[in-house]
Amino acid sequence: MTETAPVPHRNLSIDQQLALRTAATHLGREFDGTFGTETIERFLHTSYDQFAGRSTIPNFLPLMAERFARQRLRALAKVEGHHTDGKPIVLFLCVHNAGRSQMAMGFFQHLAGDNAVSWSGGSEPGNEVNPAAIAAMSERGIDISREFTKPWTDEIVRAADVVVSMGCGDACPVFPGKRYLEWTLDDPAGQSVDDVRPIRDDIERRVRGLLDELGVPARH
Repeated sequence: MTETAPVPHRNLSIDQQLALRTAATHLGREFDGTFGTETIERFLHTSYDQFAGRSTIPNFLPLMAERFARQRLRALAKVEGHHTDGKPIVLFLCVHNAGRSQMAMGFFQHLAGDNAVSWSGGSEPGNEVNPAAIAAMSERGIDISREFTKPWTDEIVRAADVVVSMGCGDACPVFPGKRYLEWTLDDPAGQSVDDVRPIRDDIERRVRGLLDELGVPARH
């Protein structure tokens, strides 16, 4: 782990400070008995830092930090043996976490339901999810408009059973004992919805194949 102690954030509005305190309370209640207050607050504040430098909507920062901290704490709980529900975890990685990995996660969550878990991340997270990817997925009845771009962290990679790389190359993290897949897909960045549709359909085909390999029934 490379976590550091939380550093007080300057220039936060009163609403943001209150939102972070509320987020810490939510996470504390959820992980009570698993992690202490210090660990929870450290993950929350370092998650906030991940987005503070590039977010264009500051008021959303506490919510994004809470969601990302929750994912990281769940990952750490699995890594440390606190949580073992047996559900396979798949991590989808690309460069900006704005197109391919978001669509893959969207399909995986939609098709697997509660029978498996999927996360996504980017080596160089962008500022927003690709609007063309959002539109293309919406055509399939899958809403990824509420997702946000994010990096990966050590505990997230370590918790994953399968890591799917989609163009992040040498930047993708490698840990012994993990199953790695490389999916060669066109980058939807800057593409129209018409151009993104074939990429979307290719991703769906690959996700369905992966679910079959994992023994997870795909919903229709």
